[in-house]
Amino acid sequence: MIHIPRSVEWHDTHLTILNQQALPHKTEYLELKDIHDVWNAIATLKVRGAPAIGIAAAYGLALAANQYETDDLDELKQRLQKDRDYLASARPTAVNLFWALDRLIQSIADASSVNEAKTTLVHEAIRIQIEDEDTCQQIGEHALSLLKNKKRVMTICNAGSIATARYGTALAPFYIAKEKDMDFHVFALETRPVLQGARLTTWELMQAGIDVTLITDNMAAHTIKTKNIDAIIVGADRIAANGDTANKIGTFGLALLAKAFNIPFYVAAPLSSIDLKTKTGQDIPIEERSAEEITYIAGVSIAPKDVNVYNPAFDVTPNELITAIITEKGIVYGPYEQALPRLFESEH
Repeated sequence: MIHIPRSVEWHDTHLTILNQQALPHKTEYLELKDIHDVWNAIATLKVRGAPAIGIAAAYGLALAANQYETDDLDELKQRLQKDRDYLASARPTAVNLFWALDRLIQSIADASSVNEAKTTLVHEAIRIQIEDEDTCQQIGEHALSLLKNKKRVMTICNAGSIATARYGTALAPFYIAKEKDMDFHVFALETRPVLQGARLTTWELMQAGIDVTLITDNMAAHTIKTKNIDAIIVGADRIAANGDTANKIGTFGLALLAKAFNIPFYVAAPLSSIDLKTKTGQDIPIEERSAEEITYIAGVSIAPKDVNVYNPAFDVTPNELITAIITEKGIVYGPYEQALPRLFESEH
């Protein structure tokens, strides 16, 4: 059995998260004891990855409910709606955050008592986590069917086990392949400015004994050419109805390189990352983060003081550059405006 680290665990009075900001030098678990702890953990990237953010937020809402002392069901629901909005403000781009929170709110629509509502919220959050583990395994199996003859694969950021409940999305096929004694060579971009590829992807793949090589972001083109990269696979924080995909900054550039080198560019994501209400990538809000993420590394200034900084956390890859989108329901190809809605038909 290979080692696959977990990012979020629920306990009756708190939740525990793997502090992804401390990796790879320190494996540290933090106890989040109230909704403010959860908001902070999401906003400061201690927990990150669209599915993991959704799971943590769901538990955060359940945690808040359990700490309210009221017998008035309407009052509880009003408070939780405010809590939902508060948690949703932690990060704007990953749609799983909103999806999970809204699912919890909807789960208590027909509750008949405060105790029933509190119990339902916890059970629904646990269900989201369990479902995500199964979802990731299915995504991995489908992705493996595309990658089985492509042994040298490139990825960016971290769409792995610690970004989800288990296995990950873009990294899932590598874990499942390892369980089946199949080998891949993964090339991981460092992913500036927060270095999720260097700190997280390489760490977790090495934990599982998966062959991984780290490169800087600006080595991608040279590496594709000289190392004969067979395919690129990435995760997604939000997929618009037309297939335009928001993912970590640098993904768009990789898609352009894939087209230039005539290799497939795959997006692996759960249905919960598909936002049919958002028509195109132009409608996806792109989070901009602090200048210090770029001007400092490990607390050391690397740029002139007061230099102007532009720091978008995500970019949008146009649908025409995406070879296929891999979900738990299967692999879909363009035109995505028609293919993506069909994935949800069996959901109703």
